[in-house]
Formats: sequence, C-alpha cells, structure tokens
Amino acid sequence: MNETLKNISNRRSTRAFLPEQINSSHLTDIIDAGIYAPSASNKQPWHFTIIQRKDIIDRLSVAFKEVARKSDNEYIRRLADNEKFHVFYNAPTVVIVSGDVTNDSAPVDCAVAVENMLIAAESLEIGSCWVGFIAYLLNSDEGAKFLKELEIPEGFKQIHSFCLGYKKIEITNAPARKEYTVNYIK
Repeated sequence: MNETLKNISNRRSTRAFLPEQINSSHLTDIIDAGIYAPSASNKQPWHFTIIQRKDIIDRLSVAFKEVARKSDNEYIRRLADNEKFHVFYNAPTVVIVSGDVTNDSAPVDCAVAVENMLIAAESLEIGSCWVGFIAYLLNSDEGAKFLKELEIPEGFKQIHSFCLGYKKIEITNAPARKEYTVNYIK
C-alpha cells in the first residue's frame, strides 16, 4: 500500500497526548498541507490560528464548558458537566480554522484543509483530534472576547479546530466500516 493510503487508513483520533510541544518544522509541514488543500474556484477562504500557549488552550476549554452547559444537546451538556473533560484533551497545540464569511463554500473548503492537515500529522507520527466544539464557543457572545486575543481577522467565522501532539498511546484498531456505502454504475 502506498504511504498516503496507509496514512489515511491508519489515522485515528488521539485523545491522550504527551505534554511536550511538537517540532516546529513538523508544525509548518502540517499547516502547509492545509494551505495546499483544494478549494472552490481556488478562493482559499481559510485562516489558521495556531495556539501553543497552555493557558489560552485551558481557558478556551473552560469557556467552552460554560457555553456548553446551556446547550439544548444533552450529550454536549454532559461533557460540560464532566470536570475531567478538556475540550482539547490537554494537547500542546490547537489549530482554529476560520472561514471567510463572504464565501459560501468556506465550510467545506476549510474541512478539506483540516483533513489534509490531519493526514499530514499522521504521516509525521503526530496525533490529532478534530474538535468541532470550538465553534459553539467562538461564535457565541461569550466567546467573542477571545477573537481579538486570538488575532482572528474580521470577516472570518470560526468553523473547525483540531488539536495536535505526540501520542501518549498508539491506537491501531480501526472501527468496522459500514457496509453498503458504495455502489458502482458501469
């Protein structure tokens, strides 16, 4: 199997990270993988905010839980009430992906960029976990206070986030794939 396909099939969400920061050249490679993602009409409607300060990552997690306690979604409320839950699983690096609000394809284009970065991380033996919850916080009134601190440009909406770090444990078992999800018309 070629290396790209191997990295795609081996990638798993990591929720236990070692505390040390990832290598800066690897981080650059991961972000570059997102920058080179395809986008509709090549608009590249993304902005990436990389956070490597534990105090900010922890404050985002606490603030998310405050917002999540008010959610209509029972699962999200349960996470918020779990004192041990950290929205970024105590990873040393978090990337927030924001999309240009004037671009209708930004959510999909940004998702493609995230997937590129997660696969790149796997190829470098760096764990990752896609964390969509950050949009609950940063797009709320309570989360707006973080936008300036995080230097997210005006005109961008926070869509996705993910965390990165060296894996504390290696997850090797892939969950079973659903059957009958593909059909061929020849």
